Amino acid sequence: MARMSVLTRDEAQNRAQLLDVHRYTVELDLTTGDETFDSRTLIRFSARTDADTFVEIKPAELRSVTLDGQPLDAATLDGNRLPLKNLAAGEHELRVDASMRYSRTGEGMHRFTDPTDGETYVYTQLFLDDVQRVFAAFDQPDLKAVFELGVTAPQHWSVLANGVTEHTGEGVWRAAPTPLISTYLVAVAAGPWHSVRTEHRGLPFGIHCRRSLAPYLDADADELLDITRACFDRYHEKFEEPYPFDSYDQAFVPEFNAGAMENPGLVTFRDEFVYRSAVTDTERQTRAMVVAHEMAHMWFGDLVTLTWWDDIWLNESFAEYMGYQTLTEATRFTDTWTDFGVTRKPWGYDADQRPSTHPVAPENVQDTASALLNFDGISYAKGASALRQLVAWLGEKDFLAGINTHFRRHRFGNARLADFIDSLASATERDVHAWADAWLRTTGVDTLTASVDSRPGQWTLALDRTGERPHRVTVGVYDRDLHDGRSLLLRERYETDVPQDTAPEPHTGTRPALVVPNDLDLTYAKIRLDDTSLETVLRGLSGIPDTLTRAVVWNTLRDMVRDGELAPADHLATAAAHLPEETDLALVQGVLAFASVHIADRYLTPDQRPAALATLTELCRDLIRRTEDGDHPGLRLIAVRHRIDTAAHPDAIAAWLAEGIVPGGPELDPELRWRVLARLAVLGATDEAAIAAELERDPSATGREGAARCRAALPDEDAKARAWDAMFGSDDRADLSNYLFTATAQGFWQPEQADLVRPYVARYFKDAVAVAARRGPAIAEAAGRWAFPVHAVDAETLKLGEKCLRKADPIPALRRKLVDQLDDLGRALRVQQA
Repeated sequence: MARMSVLTRDEAQNRAQLLDVHRYTVELDLTTGDETFDSRTLIRFSARTDADTFVEIKPAELRSVTLDGQPLDAATLDGNRLPLKNLAAGEHELRVDASMRYSRTGEGMHRFTDPTDGETYVYTQLFLDDVQRVFAAFDQPDLKAVFELGVTAPQHWSVLANGVTEHTGEGVWRAAPTPLISTYLVAVAAGPWHSVRTEHRGLPFGIHCRRSLAPYLDADADELLDITRACFDRYHEKFEEPYPFDSYDQAFVPEFNAGAMENPGLVTFRDEFVYRSAVTDTERQTRAMVVAHEMAHMWFGDLVTLTWWDDIWLNESFAEYMGYQTLTEATRFTDTWTDFGVTRKPWGYDADQRPSTHPVAPENVQDTASALLNFDGISYAKGASALRQLVAWLGEKDFLAGINTHFRRHRFGNARLADFIDSLASATERDVHAWADAWLRTTGVDTLTASVDSRPGQWTLALDRTGERPHRVTVGVYDRDLHDGRSLLLRERYETDVPQDTAPEPHTGTRPALVVPNDLDLTYAKIRLDDTSLETVLRGLSGIPDTLTRAVVWNTLRDMVRDGELAPADHLATAAAHLPEETDLALVQGVLAFASVHIADRYLTPDQRPAALATLTELCRDLIRRTEDGDHPGLRLIAVRHRIDTAAHPDAIAAWLAEGIVPGGPELDPELRWRVLARLAVLGATDEAAIAAELERDPSATGREGAARCRAALPDEDAKARAWDAMFGSDDRADLSNYLFTATAQGFWQPEQADLVRPYVARYFKDAVAVAARRGPAIAEAAGRWAFPVHAVDAETLKLGEKCLRKADPIPALRRKLVDQLDDLGRALRVQQA
């Protein structure tokens, strides 16, 4: 494989000082076969001075290159860089004609054939530096240009792009020229799409999916379009700058690596968001949040784009915050911050306590490979939490005034952190520069520890801070309900700053039963309750009246387990005592996931695990019994899913599969059938014949993934060998797609099969390095996240991993994942030993 260079920040700065890029005219021919497509590009640009530079392209074959009508030697292509030597100051035209490879990893131009009906679809994913897999480009975010796209496709296909597309005949489609956008935001999606179209505020809106998913998209079309319209209208109330593109399409595409991508005018989503099976209302809320998140990017990310990748938080933190806040304000999903608190925020807390942590706005992102590693819980969840704290401190009016100033100053251009802070500073007298230094340039999680001094007729709260950031927090004060001993009543909420300039003032009244710092979850910090409050929540957590407060408390208990301050068994006991009374779906799902994935599988020793599974199974039975009246289908679905996943014996769930229904409901839809079959495979209670029969029943792409997961989970030496070879074999022709790789990895490692898979633990560190080097960052990410032996919590695995990092030289994407996985493994060992 030819060496592919990453772009450094210095190179990008030098090229930006040299070039103005005006317009790309790109012609793509998608009718040339299953392996490659043709790409012809005309780039009009100017050079400010005489100099050398380069353009990026990763072709299967580079057929010809001309600069100002003069041919260049295609053989000078070095990896992905085509040198442009002796470039004179002035205007230039570069023409590049190449054959490009389709991708099966979700990078560049991804190609997918639907096993349900044999139809083929292609789409682009060009973030962060993958435009060069599709056409030649000066591939950096601050060389914005106008893009004109033409696409030749099979006659029965339709083509979507950033602008409105028109079919001109003979399979040729033309997209309206874009405004100035960055190279990574160009988008094409082509295939026999099923489309639902409408108009809103004079703009064409559309949602699109594979034909085989058409009934499911149609069932949810009203909901999706209502949410889209509501968010669109709310953003126009918040932002003075109108929506800057000519249309708004949302395409649900197969085998998509991310949740979604904010291509201007053509947002692409993973098509798991087109639900084939029953989902909870929280899952619908998550989909709606992603719609709101991606729409926010149309302003912050697309209209105004980061100058270099060290400011990725300017895209993601803003969209994350706006997605949750706007959904709360504009739709029926009014409790989104609880879901954020219990699912997204722990992602940030965990990332921020690993060796790979970085500031929200890092200063030393030297190249594109390093930048790709920062799309994590810090850039998303911590950054959004910081913005939420900023709004609490600054006030929403001044915050929005600063944002609108930012849009006005930098529309269709690029900006840095300093530009954003200057825009905020123009709207307030507060020292936002100092705030940014404290919150955006530092790493780690502060801890706020409460202590309560009680005296007759009064009590005083002191909040001790471990860390350096200023915090504006809301304190919740609760008493026991004298008429219902299980419930707690809110006495008062008040705001305070940490640190305080003066000694805390005493409060009149008796000592509360519970004092919750950060009661509304407006700051980003670990919380430690005083001893009395901790005892109250362990006994009465379900009696706290507000869901967001319960999320703060559950996160506190989670942190304490991870830090060795609360025994995992005590957390399980608290979940068993209080989840049967919980009404919030996000809380039930979040707590059960932590209890099963982290506590049962990692924080408890193997000999303690059966008892933990028994506790979880009984807890799920309690929830199922509680929901027999049919009034809580979402809660029942969560309980059924976890009851399947924690089954230690096959009889009950095998009977569900045979009958096609859980007693009292629900019926087993495809997702639940594959979930049951996967658990039966782990327990050795099914075989290849049953898996093949289920795949015949459900031959969809999701069915193929389910079958791969089940086959990899079979407790059989031959099955494990086949699965391993499928993931890590060296035959390019047999490479799994990104989704089939992930499904196989998810099935392979099982705590119940530790002895069977033990020989593969050592092999992992050699084979993962090799497959990551051969197949690139997307598969490296999957190999590090899903194929890592997370069940092997022992010193030997830690030793093997550390040796791999020292000697094997994994590519950056895999190295980051291994660093994180090994840190989590070390933490699990410490928790087991605490």
